[in-house]
Amino acid sequence: MTPVELRERVHARGLLGQGTALVAMLSGGRDSVCLLDLAVAIRGPDRVRALHVNYGLRGEESRGDEELCLELCERLGVQLELVRAGSPPSAGNLQAWARELRYGAAFALAERLGPDGLVASGHTASDQLETILYRLAASPGRRALLGMAEREGRLVRPLLEVTREQTAAYCRARGLRWREDSSNADERYARARVRGTLVPALTAIHPAAAENVLRTAVRLREESELLQALVEAELQGRPSIALARLAELHPALARLVVIALAERAAGDYVPQAGARVAELLALDARGGPAELHVGGGVAAVLERGELRMVKLPPRPE
Repeated sequence: MTPVELRERVHARGLLGQGTALVAMLSGGRDSVCLLDLAVAIRGPDRVRALHVNYGLRGEESRGDEELCLELCERLGVQLELVRAGSPPSAGNLQAWARELRYGAAFALAERLGPDGLVASGHTASDQLETILYRLAASPGRRALLGMAEREGRLVRPLLEVTREQTAAYCRARGLRWREDSSNADERYARARVRGTLVPALTAIHPAAAENVLRTAVRLREESELLQALVEAELQGRPSIALARLAELHPALARLVVIALAERAAGDYVPQAGARVAELLALDARGGPAELHVGGGVAAVLERGELRMVKLPPRPE
């Protein structure tokens, strides 16, 4: 695929042409370099802002990433927003900390640029495959198989139909340098183990394994939209459901309704709540008010024949 063909393919998705301003997250890797160059070609440099976060975790390597991002933005005529992180947490998930810092800075910048400012990430089809496999291993529920959406609120992922090999070929053809992040091959991280071990193992089983997983995710996402419409029709915007009605529903729809109520209360994913339907109906059969923790910091409250969800206060330190 030539650079022109790839540009036309990405442009046709329409994601990079939306909004009055676009923040392109720029790590210095091949995917983000490709993304920024495409965004500039499609929107023009004045309507694109690049964001680079230097976490300071890899010494000279991190400084090299920053220097490359500065050079690239100067070449493309794009303004670069540079964020240098403070000290990382001494405990906890380092990658989660970096992700929260990166997205927090990107969304804040998009908000400053305008009410419809967007944030673009360079996630590719290769990342999509690894995400699906990781989530399938690490979390229950249908959502694990859906992968990442092309658009979630302000966030757009214009390269989800482009592979990592194609972004590298684009950069080479355009004469664009990129940097390799050594942590991507560090098998202390689960994502690196998926990339280095699981994906090659699946390809050894069947050469079209990656394509088959990605096609399945697309179909499941379409089917998920239909299921979500059934859930919305059942709840009709209400924060609760009659327990008698919950007992009448098909078990799959009952699970999805309970998950939807729990996630609205939590403001986050609570897929495990769907496994508690039988317990909730058993509590209702005993009569009287009751409460059941369903995970995700959410409790199911049963009273007057209705089921509603409430977010629990955080536990004291």
